[in-house]
Order: sequence, then structure tokens, then C-alpha cells
Amino acid sequence: MIQIGLDPVAFVLGPFEVRWYGIMVVLAILSIIAITLLEAKRAGISQDHVYNFALWGIIGGILVSRLVHVIDKWDYYMAHPAQIIGFAGLGVYGAVIGALLGVLSYAWLKKLSLWQMGDLVAPGAILGQAVGRVGCLLNGCCYGLPTTLPWGIVYTHPGSYAVTNTPVHPTQVYHIIWNLAGFAILWSVRKRLKPRGSLMLLWLSWYAAGDLAIRFFRAGEPFLFGLQQAQLLGILILLVAAPLLVFRMVRVRQLGQNQAG
Repeated sequence: MIQIGLDPVAFVLGPFEVRWYGIMVVLAILSIIAITLLEAKRAGISQDHVYNFALWGIIGGILVSRLVHVIDKWDYYMAHPAQIIGFAGLGVYGAVIGALLGVLSYAWLKKLSLWQMGDLVAPGAILGQAVGRVGCLLNGCCYGLPTTLPWGIVYTHPGSYAVTNTPVHPTQVYHIIWNLAGFAILWSVRKRLKPRGSLMLLWLSWYAAGDLAIRFFRAGEPFLFGLQQAQLLGILILLVAAPLLVFRMVRVRQLGQNQAG
């Protein structure tokens, strides 16, 4: 078994605690912006647009992720309504959906191609998700169910969010590996995947499929039908994104064959 005894708090500045999780979230955002800037340059899109929709994406991600978390813990927040406004809990899917909605809203207001903007963000987004999961690993959140497998991890620091001194599935590592594989795939096909929007739909489908499967090994409360809230959201995204991706790609191929004929 692998032991993690790291203090989730990286350092303290006066009354403020700076956690490794927060540091990794910042690095994740920077990763998303850096990759998107590269893609924008390749596509001839102004860097100003990237910085602007990054701001929209961050705001949307925070607001929707908090909303998803509150809905997931509805009974608790109905008993403690004063705690609804805050950042003590955020839902990962809410961050994905909210950030994407923020980017697409900005694109719509500026009359930019919604599909193209989604494609620009997709590779950086899934890389950022991998970086963010490193924060989960160090923080102890999003931990797995108990396991006897040799690659199980044991959290020993009392400040960890995970159960301590119990071997659990390293589900954060599963997420990291899955997201890095997704980034490699998206990066390799980004120049030839047609039509516009396909890269975004591939990102959503890939992430949803992996998250849905990995959560069977993660600790979590059933939300409906014995599934966690995020699993239900993943199924919904898969039912929309995957068929739409296939339909649009087949349609483009058929149009190309008709024109060639």
C-alpha cells in the first residue's frame, strides 16, 4: 500500500490557510488558459477573446459547481440555509458545465462560433481536469472505497479529507490517468476532426464515460436509482454528446462523399 501523510495545508498566511488543493486549482486554470492560447493562435482567434472567456468560464464554473453541490447535499443545506452562500463545497460536473456555459455565452454575445470556441477550450479543459485531480489526491477528497489491491493508498494525516489509516482505491489517480489519456487523444486529432464542435463533444463524452465508471469505486451518497448525482449527470451528457458527435461526423462524411460523386 502507498501511504500519503502530507498535510493538505501547504502554508499559512496570517489567518488564511493555503491548501495544496487551491494551488492545484490555480495551476489547472493556468493550464487551460495556456493550451487555449496556443489553439487560439493556430485558429487565428484574438488572445483577448481567450482572456475574456476565461473570466466568464471561471465565474460560470464557480457558480454552477456550487449550485450542483448544494443540490447534491440538499437536506443538509435546508437545515443550514445560511451556509448555501459559500465555497466550502463545489461539484466537479458543475464546474465543467458552468465553465462551458460561460465560454459559450461569451461567444454568443460576441457573435463568435459556439462550436469553434468549444473546440478551442476542449484540450486545455481536460488537461486542467487532470491537474486539478492532483489537488484532490493531496487533499484527500474524492477518495475511493476500501480496497485490498496493492496500489491502494492510505491517508495518515489527521487533516486529510479522506478516511485515515484505511486502504482505499486511488480514484483521484484513476481520474488523472483517464484525463491525461483524453488530452493525448484530443491533442492528436484536434487538426483533423470534423465538423467544428466535434472536439468539444468528444471531450464531454470521454470525460463523462470515465467519471461514470470511476465513481463505482468512489465513496459517495446515492442520489437516485442507487447512483450518485454525478453519475446521473454523466449518463445525461453521454446520451446527448455521444450521439450528436456520431451524427454530425457521419453527416459531414456523407456530404463529402456526395460532393465527390
